[in-house]
Amino acid sequence: MQGDRHVNSPSDCAESNPQVVAARLGNPLDEQGFPRAGDWKKARPVVFCSDWQGKHPDPERETEIRLLWSPQFLCLRFRSRFREIHVFPEANQRRDHLWDRDVAEAFLQPPGFEMKHYKEFEVSPNGNWIDLDISPRGALNLMCGLKARATVDDKSRVWIAELAIPMRCLTEDFNSNRDWRVNFFRAEGADPNRFYSAWQSTNTPQPNFHVPERFGTLQFSPE
Repeated sequence: MQGDRHVNSPSDCAESNPQVVAARLGNPLDEQGFPRAGDWKKARPVVFCSDWQGKHPDPERETEIRLLWSPQFLCLRFRSRFREIHVFPEANQRRDHLWDRDVAEAFLQPPGFEMKHYKEFEVSPNGNWIDLDISPRGALNLMCGLKARATVDDKSRVWIAELAIPMRCLTEDFNSNRDWRVNFFRAEGADPNRFYSAWQSTNTPQPNFHVPERFGTLQFSPE
């Protein structure tokens, strides 16, 4: 088990291992439909703070992700350090074009999907969210009944967001023994100083998260 980390140097938040492990949910979701605080400690975090090319690490924009799973849900927790907050005025709702402001993102590709087909989930510091199905045929709204919530600690300059995604929204045939492919991203600030960061760098000339060839691996722990 590991608690929240506090990174002090750029090298601490360099993520070289392209694998993340989701821990098994030990308890039912709480009355609001999210994991209990103690359950998140079971999940080993992955951390990143470099840009989409793997350069310019910024520990003050570190992102930490933990994942939990059950046969019914995949849950994600983003702990995001920030320099500034740049969001749409409304909150706690599904929001198109959420990627134009501050977000944390997860791209998930279950087994059997073609290379350019994956699910995209985004959440903002004020609890807005969006869920999409991405394929060569375009982007479709999933509208799958996920739950999202977020809090901002201005004093610590950290925002935390949680997603509880129904497993049926991700795959029709979940098998915890089969690995998925995944990547995580952050965007913060406004142009021209907007910061785009990635867990597994996409290495494109301009910021681009939609590079599934660069996805890492997601495994599901039995514990």
